Formats: sequence, C-alpha cells, structure tokens
Amino acid sequence: MGISSSQPTSGWNAAAQTRPGPAAGLAYGGFWIRTLAFVLDSLVVGVITTVMAPGAFTFTQTGPNYFELNYGPSAFGGLVGLVYFVGLWAWRGQTAGMMLLKLRVVRADDGGDVDLVRGILRYVGLIISFAVILVGVIWVTFDSRKQGWHDKIGGTVVVRPA
Repeated sequence: MGISSSQPTSGWNAAAQTRPGPAAGLAYGGFWIRTLAFVLDSLVVGVITTVMAPGAFTFTQTGPNYFELNYGPSAFGGLVGLVYFVGLWAWRGQTAGMMLLKLRVVRADDGGDVDLVRGILRYVGLIISFAVILVGVIWVTFDSRKQGWHDKIGGTVVVRPA
C-alpha cells in the first residue's frame, strides 16, 4: 500500500509541509534579521582585514582633487571574507553575526549540516545575489522558505528558533 498525496511523509520536508516553519520549534530566518547578521559579520571581516592588512583603507592623493584607493588589500579582504563565511558555515553552520541572532544555515533538503562544497556554492551565490542590484538578496522577502538566490544555489535555508 503506497502513501497517498494527502498523507504527509516523515522527515524534514514533511515538517515543512504541515506547519509554516521548516521543522518543529524552528522558523525560517527573515530578511531583516539576516541583514543585521550580515552587517555584524561585515564589521568582523573589516576588523580582521584591517588588523591583518593595515593599509586596506588607505587613500593616496595623486592630484588636487583626485584620490586613489589601494586595491591590493581589498583583494585580501575578499579572501578573508571567503574564508570567514565559508569556513564558519561549514564548521558551525553559523557566522558570528548569526550566532548572536540565533540563526543557523542548514541544508534545504534534510536540515543537515552544510559542507564545504555547499558553503562555497552559497558564497558564490551571495556574490551573484549582490551583483544583480541586490535582487538575489531581496528575494528572501518574497520566498515562502525565505531563501535568497544564494540559498537556492547552495541548497540551504536559514533557520532560527520559533
């Protein structure tokens, strides 16, 4: 005897189908709380970059009204961001900003831990989400599972205690 379409199945997806959150006791992380977590994480990455490469925010005056930004450390800051975000998503499922706000990144299919490959895919997706005039990030507001493009690309969702 097979399972009819009106009966919920067991597991992660069944919990998401029978109640508004991803599983019992959890809810999806919304746009504003995720934005706040990202701002906090950006501050952490900025401090780390400044400490490791003090010239990251230096300007050189090359004319009376013309300044140049030193781009070498900016590339270093991008590498620090990559290691910070991907490393913490894969190691703990959350960055420092997410820890403070009780958010966690999990796999969308079964709620398991994010591995390194999904973390990298999610980070690349985050760059794409920002590059398209923030549309991929704003998508979180309108998606039923609160997934941005980076979540969809990485196969992840962000959850918080309900």
